[in-house]
This record gives sequence, structure tokens and C-alpha cells, in this order.
Amino acid sequence: MTQASPTHTKCVYLIDGMAFVYRAHYSFGSRPLVNSRGMVTSAAYGFTDAMLRLLKNHDCRYMAVVFDVLGPGATFRSEMYGDYKANRKPPPEDLVSNIPLIKAILGALGIAMFEEPNVEADDVIGSVARWAEQEDADVVIVSPDKDFQQLLSRRVSILKPAYRGEALNPVTEQTFRGKYGVAPERFVDILALAGDASDNVPGVPGIGKITAGSLIREYGTLESVLASKDAIRGKRAREGLQLHADRAVLSRELVTIRTTVEIELGWELLERARADWNTLRAIFTELEFRSFIRRFDREAETSGGQAEYVAKPPTGDQGLTLVESYDPQAVDYRIIRTEEDLMEVCRHVAWQTRVALDTETTSIDPMHAELVGISLSWASHQGVYIPTPLPDGMSTDAVIAVLGPVLPDLIIGQNLKYDYVVLARHGLRLAGRMFDTMVAHYLVSSSGRHGLDALCLEYLNYRTIPISTLLGSGKEACSMREVPIEQAGPYACEDADVTLRLYAVLHAELERVGLLSLATRMEFPLIAVLADMEMAGICVRTSELEELSAYLTAELQDLEASIHAQAGGPFSIGSGKQLAGILYDRLGLPVLSRTRTGRRSTRENVLQELAHRHRLPVDILAWRHMAKLKNTYVDVLSGLTLEETGRVHTRFNQTVASTGRLSSSSPNLQNIPSRTPTGSRIRKAFVPQTGWMLLSADYSQIELRILASMSGDRALINDFASGKDIHTSTAARIFHIRPEEVEREQRQRAKEVNYGIPYGVSPWGLARRLGISRQEGLRLIQEYHAAYPGVLGWLNETKEAARGRGYVETLLGRRRYVPLVNSRNGAERAQAERVAVNMPIQGTQADMIKIAMVCIHRRLKEEGYQATLLLQVHDELVFELPPGEEHALSELVETEMTEALELAVMPRVTIRTGANWLEVH
Repeated sequence: MTQASPTHTKCVYLIDGMAFVYRAHYSFGSRPLVNSRGMVTSAAYGFTDAMLRLLKNHDCRYMAVVFDVLGPGATFRSEMYGDYKANRKPPPEDLVSNIPLIKAILGALGIAMFEEPNVEADDVIGSVARWAEQEDADVVIVSPDKDFQQLLSRRVSILKPAYRGEALNPVTEQTFRGKYGVAPERFVDILALAGDASDNVPGVPGIGKITAGSLIREYGTLESVLASKDAIRGKRAREGLQLHADRAVLSRELVTIRTTVEIELGWELLERARADWNTLRAIFTELEFRSFIRRFDREAETSGGQAEYVAKPPTGDQGLTLVESYDPQAVDYRIIRTEEDLMEVCRHVAWQTRVALDTETTSIDPMHAELVGISLSWASHQGVYIPTPLPDGMSTDAVIAVLGPVLPDLIIGQNLKYDYVVLARHGLRLAGRMFDTMVAHYLVSSSGRHGLDALCLEYLNYRTIPISTLLGSGKEACSMREVPIEQAGPYACEDADVTLRLYAVLHAELERVGLLSLATRMEFPLIAVLADMEMAGICVRTSELEELSAYLTAELQDLEASIHAQAGGPFSIGSGKQLAGILYDRLGLPVLSRTRTGRRSTRENVLQELAHRHRLPVDILAWRHMAKLKNTYVDVLSGLTLEETGRVHTRFNQTVASTGRLSSSSPNLQNIPSRTPTGSRIRKAFVPQTGWMLLSADYSQIELRILASMSGDRALINDFASGKDIHTSTAARIFHIRPEEVEREQRQRAKEVNYGIPYGVSPWGLARRLGISRQEGLRLIQEYHAAYPGVLGWLNETKEAARGRGYVETLLGRRRYVPLVNSRNGAERAQAERVAVNMPIQGTQADMIKIAMVCIHRRLKEEGYQATLLLQVHDELVFELPPGEEHALSELVETEMTEALELAVMPRVTIRTGANWLEVH
């Protein structure tokens, strides 16, 4: 990679600290990195990883990280323009709490830091850069901020992080001139005209980036543009300049980086010092950054003592090797080419107690994938790759026939369900125990990233061979079948090898957090259950979907006509921006919420609130519902039918939901509504094979029964034990009347309270659901707590435990971390508390149905049933069975579901049979 590298004696790297902190924090998306105490460490981890990669790949003998001063203090720009950066939200608390940790890590790494009051980090970086230029040195600014381009010169360059990924792309004076056609110092003039929405720099109305660049190229400077404003050709730009020239002048002041900040400077201050390994180890241990400890330990071993981590000299002879990658000299990877070689492998495998296995295929969809090869590893840093067919002509079937019988009892893999399906379709059904590293990590850290690449970096400090180096990308991408085995072999062997190495680490991690039993009893056996369900698929009646599609088309047309009439004219109903204009400008409805970017929200919850004020939001919600079901299911399901089987094969995802619940995709059958007419008609299209029937087994009010059991509330337990309707019993208690006096509306209110309490419903939320006042919602919740004091005690105890431990658990010990439960932000804390009280209930329900699935699956095979488990949707299992098995299957399923987990309240299962999914639900 071309680098903005120094050619002179000295070069200083200046890192935009806050930009990297934000980037690191948000790189984990909705799954932040959380340690065992519930502390979110995303920013500290990502920032440290970025700095170590920078040290590895660049000559950072002289460097500094520059931070903004956080807090209420103003900068000269905000004093100059009160709305400067006014649209920016304060940084998240989890990000801010990581900054002292980051500074401690930088200090231990011997890296200088700067932060100056009343100015921004940009100004400090600009001032250091100009000082270094005067010292006849090179400067490399490391930042994604485009504003630094104004500082580019013969000596100053930029390394800009790629939008996604780890690459640092060089930006130089030459590349800037090639892109903009002007000198770098004129970049402030372009920004002055175009403004900058991210910093709330106003710019000139009617002038965007393209127009601004054209004007500066034509007139040379901002002063010349302003002097010629009456002659500007474009009407919008001309009028904008005529009316708002002062904005351009102000904007240039705001975007110009000051290069005269007084800072104590010297090469001795910027030179990177020896790292303090003892301090680093203490910090990494506290934060549970085990992969960094392993990196430094390896460096210490190779250096014969304490890790040096001193600045790399200009020659680069002593560069740091912080992340390992494929080294053919350090591993023993073999490609099997002949039947004789395969037989030798089989003799070795037959003696093993466990082996790591991986498949190479032609597709990421296991139901379409052709087997290209199998890789195995039974010793660290070793692996064999078995192409299918073999180069000597031995067929895939023959390879499977030889290899299958010798595989040991324990199979280790990453995302083993995929390999299970592919191999089963090719005649090899994995029958032994399984250990899936992806599932294991999901149990250890449900909100983390579970892919092989991420796990190797975290636990092995190892970067795997990118698949793109074999297949290419985009339109030029090829199939694995087209990759020469000399290239495919090392890649495949590496996958099996690192998976075997991860097994040892994650097995120990499961033991450490007390989840090894849950893994071996439930999650690992579930892999085969889900794989068999995916392969079984389910029939879909195309004619039913075609009729429904025609009906929905007509309904949508009628709704669209009604919506346009109410809006006063046609508009794009699917456009949030256009809809906002209709609702808030034309109809004058109140703006109840805004998006993160400041736009007026048209989300579903907002429309539900507005529906009390106008008919249009009601029709918009109906239109969205119908359009979504039509586009997601009705018009798609038939096309998802696999020609080979004539059935639809959804994928069941085991490592997605943080509660432990399963999800499904391609198609997502979890989200088909069961209580709307359209959703019901979609379910009607799901049918058994000819002559068979469907059977549905559904837990009844299982989350409330779990709540009663976990809380130990005697009144709630007794209400269930009585066998009476739980919502009627609750209504009688909270309204202080006899059960026979409970009216329908009272029962409905009690039902909302019953189901709202486990989700931490607020008085406002309950009031919104029931269409009552907040005071009435508060009264209902208070009456519920008085009626069931044990529930209130359990809710409070659970929140307190979460605040102390940073996580909550199901009855079987499955964890979910809730780092924001101690947040000083009230909204964040309230949301975390709702998660804390709901997850133990919902997660226990997920554990129950998974245990039931494993037991039912085993008994169906052992007892010779033809019936097959097809679907799992929330609390429901759906089976396909031949006539004559319904009575025995009903008893089997009910027994296993009710006995899956011992509760203080006996679970109840509703079982129905019928000719389609609607009939049995």
C-alpha cells in the first residue's frame, strides 16, 4: 500500500484522538464490547487496536495524540457563532468514560498527548504541523476529518481511515489538486461557500460542494467570488451570495484551522518513550483485553524479556509484529491429492478424540451449496485440505464414504450448522457431539461479534486470510470451485486450525462463566435440530399467495387514493421526508419526535400517537402494514421455494438475539403477524405435504408463569394454580371486585398490565396502549404491585443485582450484560432497567423451548416417528406428521415441553392439528 511516508530525517505523526475514539466506539454498532462487570469498553478496545496497527505499519518514532477538551467550556468558534456544532448531541456516557482509560493506555505506550482549552484539537494539530514544517520535518496527520486538507503541503500529508475497515488511505497535496483543481489553502474557501452540516457551519444558501468548487476554480478566491457575486451564472448561487455574503465570511472563519496556538513543543516531547509493560498489563487485565495481553506476551518472549515497544528506527529493521497472520513456515498445512493420501489421513483421524472441521463450498446458502472441499485439524498449527472430488479423480461420494466412518465423537467447528447441512446433503450426517466456537462465544458474550475473523483477533491475536484474496469481489468475484487448490488449501486449513485453537480458549471461557453445562446440554445439541429443520423446509401453497397478492394490490390502491385525497394531492407514501411535509406542514399536526439528524419523525410509534388527531396516520399505518407483508412475504415466498424439494427453507439463527431467542431469516417467519387478517391469510398458505397434517404446540402464557416462578409471589402462583383465567384474576385484584364481576374492558386493562410488567412498562407506556391518562396508568401499576408484592420485590432485586454485577441471568445461567443500568442519563438507565427485568423471563422461556426441541428431536428419531419438527416461532413449535401419529405425538410434545424446566407454576401447552398453519395456530 502506498503510504504517506517520511523521506526526511524526522517525521511526526499527529493523531486526531477524538475522531478515533468516536470511530472505535461506534464500530461495534448495536453490539458494544462489554466486559464481565458490565463496563462498555468499545472505545478503549477499538482505539488501542487502531494505535497498535499504526505502530506496526508506520515509522512512528515521533507522534502525539490530540484530544478536544470535553465539558462545558466554550471554544473561540462557539463564542464567534453560537450555533456552531449546536446540532451535535453530547458524546455518549460510555464513550466519555473510556477516554481516561485511553489516555492511561497512551501514557503507558509512551505516546505524547495534547489538549488545549478554548481551541479544538484541529487547531493544536495545525499548530504542531506548521512548527514541524519549520523544523524541516515531515508531518502525517491521521484523521478522517476532511478539514485537515487545508493544511496539505509538500511536507504535510494525511492518512485517512477508510469508511469501513482498517485501511489508511493517503491524501497528499498532489491528490488534492487532482481532485479539486485548486491549491489546498483554498479548501477553506470551498467550505465557506458550501458550509458544513456536521459542524452546523451555515455556508451560503443555494451553493453545494460541487458549485463551491466550481466557483473557486473559476474565480480563484472567496474574495473574488464575493466581488463578482452579481455576475454568477446560477440563479440560486447568485441570489444566495447577494443576500448572504456575510455567511460566507463567517463560515470561512469557522472552518479555518488556527496554526498559531501556543504550545510547548520539542522533539524530546514528541519522541515515543519505552512502553511500561507492567502498567499496560494492569490496564488490559482490568478491562479484560486478553488479546492485547497475548500480543505483548509474545513480543516479550521473542525479545527475551520485557516487551520493548520502543520507536521503530527509520530503517524499519525492528518493526513490531503485533498481529500474526498466515506464515507457511510456521504451520504444517497439507493438500490431499490422492486416494492413498486420503487413507493415510483417515488412519490418523480414526485415532483422534476430537477434530476441527470446515467445509469449502460454492454458496453461502447451505441448501444450494456444492461441496468443494473439507478441511480438518487435530493439532494446533496443523491442517489437511481434502478437495472434493480429489485431484486423482476420486469422487466426492467416495471421499465421503471413506471419511465419514472415521470422524471422532467430538466435532469442532465455526458455524457448524452450515457444515452439517452441506455435508448431510452430500451424504455425510454428523452424528457425534459438537462444539461450535461461534455459539460458544455467543454464550460468553451475546452482544459481541461472533465471526471467525473477529474471534481470531480477540483471542488468538491472529488475522485470517481474507476470502477476497481468493474469490475477488464485485462483478469479478469467482466461485470457490474456480480457485486453484494450491490457494484454497492454505485458506481452508487455516480455518480448521484456528477453530481448533479457539476451542481450547472458549471451552475455558465457558467454564469460567459457568455456562459449559448450558452449552453441552442445550446449545450444541440444538445445532443438529435446527439443521434438520432447515433441511426439512415447509410447503407453501402458491395459489393462496396469488389470490392474496391480488387482494392486497386492490386494497393498497384504495388506501393510496384515500391517503392522497386526505393529503390534498399525490405524494410518495413511502418517502418519510414527503410524508413529514404533509403531516406537519400541510395538516399542521404537532411534531412529537425527531430523528438523530434532526428530521421530523414519521416512525410507527409517532404515527400511532398522531392517529388520535387525524385519520391520515391511521391509513398510513395500514398502508405500511399491507405493503410490508406483500413485499416481504406474499410476493416473495413462492420464489423462495427450492426446486429440488418444492419447499421453502428458512434459516434459524442461533447467535443473534441477546435474550437467547432464536430468529429466522430468508424468509423471516418470526415476524408474520398472527392477529391481523393479512397475517392470518399468509399463515394459511403454509401447508403439509399431501395427505399429512400440521401440529402446533404453543406455550400458554409462559412468560407470566416464569415471572410467577422467579418472583415466588404466592398470590400470582395461586392464581395460576387455581386454573382460572389469569387476566380475570388480576383484574379482580387490581379493581377490588369479585372475578365474576370483571367486565371485558377491565380484563383487557389487566391483560396489558400483566404483559407490560415483565417488560418494565411505564405509566406513560401503559396509558398509551390503553388510551387512558398517565395517572390512570400509574394507578393500575400501583394496584398491581400491591396485589402481587413478590413481583415488585423481584423486579427491584433484579435491577439492584444488575447494577452491582452489570448483567442479569436466566434460571439456567444465560447472561446478558446491561452496561447502561448505571448510566447517569435517565432515558438510557430506564431502558437498561427494562432489559434487566425482561431478559431473565424471556431468556428462560427461550431456554425452555430449546431444551424441549432437543429432547423432542431425539425422541422422534429414537422412537421411529415419521413426524418432523418444521418451525419454531417464539413460544410455538410446528410439526408435520402423517395420519395416525397425532395422538402419540401430542403426548410426547406436551410432556417434553412441560418438563423442559422445573417451575413453581406448571407450564401449559396448547396443541392443535389442522390442514394449514392458520388452522393450528
